[in-house]
Amino acid sequence: MILKSIRLRNFRAHENSEIQFDDRANLLVGPNGAGKTNILEAIYMMCLSRSFLTSSDRYVLRKDAPHFEIEGVFESEKRVPIKVRVAFVPGEGKKIFVGGAPLDRFSELVGRFPVVIFSPEDQQLTSDGPEVRRRFLDNIISQTSSVYLDHLLRYGKALKQRNELLQISRKRRTAPDPMLPESWTEELIRHGSHLILARHKFVTDFSNHLESAYQKIGTVVERPSLSYDPFSDTSLQQLDLIKSDQSGADIVWSIDRIQDLFRIEIARKAASERDRGITLVGPHRDDLEMSLGLLPVRRFASQGQHRTFGMSMKLAQYEYLKERNSEKPILLLDDVFDNLDPMRIGAFLDILGSNAIGQSITTAARKEIVHDHLNGMSCHTIEVCSGGHVQPSLLEIALEL
Repeated sequence: MILKSIRLRNFRAHENSEIQFDDRANLLVGPNGAGKTNILEAIYMMCLSRSFLTSSDRYVLRKDAPHFEIEGVFESEKRVPIKVRVAFVPGEGKKIFVGGAPLDRFSELVGRFPVVIFSPEDQQLTSDGPEVRRRFLDNIISQTSSVYLDHLLRYGKALKQRNELLQISRKRRTAPDPMLPESWTEELIRHGSHLILARHKFVTDFSNHLESAYQKIGTVVERPSLSYDPFSDTSLQQLDLIKSDQSGADIVWSIDRIQDLFRIEIARKAASERDRGITLVGPHRDDLEMSLGLLPVRRFASQGQHRTFGMSMKLAQYEYLKERNSEKPILLLDDVFDNLDPMRIGAFLDILGSNAIGQSITTAARKEIVHDHLNGMSCHTIEVCSGGHVQPSLLEIALEL
């Protein structure tokens, strides 16, 4: 997938900006606060219907502006142009158009224009709480499976309704009518079990991509690994969620066993749920364990290892999406080179210059951060000036070393 052009009106720092992109490597350069990241944010919104920086559309609206609008032209691998338009008016909400036709549901957009974002916040993937890792799982699996996304949305609705009933019961200090939460509990179990099964399969398939990516970026011989254990405070073996043959191999997960354990856990925590007024069981509370060797990354990794692991996860995400989609994802990189050592910068730019990567769009405060490591790679450079003004750079770089 290639983004040929984008136009921003009243979006963050951009009053009216138009940008043309090269099919391969693009570099947005300019001072901090000029609006470089805003451009990546707008691209991400065209691909996934939302910002990667905020949950509310009103925060990206330019101050005192009546509305914002993003319009972009994508080109598929088959060279078919596709126009995407996102418009937001306060009080009326957001509308998205693909090929001139409005989308009935924003979820219809997810997966059509695959995208991966690298940013300084990637370190949070390994250092922060489990909700960050759950978002990562949901983002990548949703871009490859509309079925997963549908289960995720239905699970979120069931969770919200169930929590509201638990809150009402807690405030009234009475047990809820068992018939009211029962239907939402069954919805929670049904859709949540599919999420758990899909996440388990994803971790199994994704691990090889992670190991390969870490070897390309890392500087020491360490083996990264992932594990996903739902209902981690319960013995899965005792409750027969999984079973294995005599050699301990071929672990089999099934929807029926997951649902059985789900019901057991909900019954076990029923009193705690009533006391706290929230649902305490389900994939909205799961975590993804990341390790280097035998040590958990979150607790024992150095700052450099956190950074490398986070970048490896995103590079593995790119390869995973590319493998499962008919289109190469668009790769967005937001100031990722500022805090990397020259060896890691060189390794990463070698990857960007290879045929394995399609279109990339990178931001940097100074050209030199990237240009000094290009090693013959062509890069279309775009100047982003204060106030969101955009112009092609006079310098088109193709270094020959």
